[in-house]
Amino acid sequence: MSDYQAGYDFDKHQFLFTNTATEFKLRLPITIKVNEGNIDPDYQVKYLMLLVQTGSAAVGVFEGETCLEHKVLSAYMVRKKQGKSQLKHLKTKGKSRAGSRVRLAKTLIFFEQINERITRHIKENEFDRIAFSCSKILMPHLFNSKVPTPFDRKDERIYKIPKHLHQPNFEVMLGMQRFLNKAELIGTPESLESLGFER
Repeated sequence: MSDYQAGYDFDKHQFLFTNTATEFKLRLPITIKVNEGNIDPDYQVKYLMLLVQTGSAAVGVFEGETCLEHKVLSAYMVRKKQGKSQLKHLKTKGKSRAGSRVRLAKTLIFFEQINERITRHIKENEFDRIAFSCSKILMPHLFNSKVPTPFDRKDERIYKIPKHLHQPNFEVMLGMQRFLNKAELIGTPESLESLGFER
């Protein structure tokens, strides 16, 4: 490994290793703190996890590998029989029917409740990272809610979780925690083979 140059990417929480022939990445566990390119083995990372999909969200407070607090929120946002989000339906059909108005009202309350919850956590804790996963169509509704989101879209603590998210619940959140607690070696078959891994 002595012939590799290493660089740390804070946004993706990973090291990039390169030499003249190849490169690979090492995604670090979220529980590891990096200071000026060096791992701090004694630091206890505290982070907020926020998972948002249509109709459900999970919020958790973690310190190291321990879940200190969690909450699952849900809302009636999907149109029966069609399985279509009310937000997507609004783009084409409007919001004139009573059912649509009910779903829209519950959608607005849903995002207000999410922001109220994470606002409390951010007031009570000093977070190193915000592990975040939210579908693109929901982002404007989260950040433009009547209850303001307590962090900016470009907050440097945000760590976009590099994994597909199923409908959030407590089990899904713990599964995401297990994923974030592990390291991941990323590279081409050739680059990994050069490190001694078989194809």
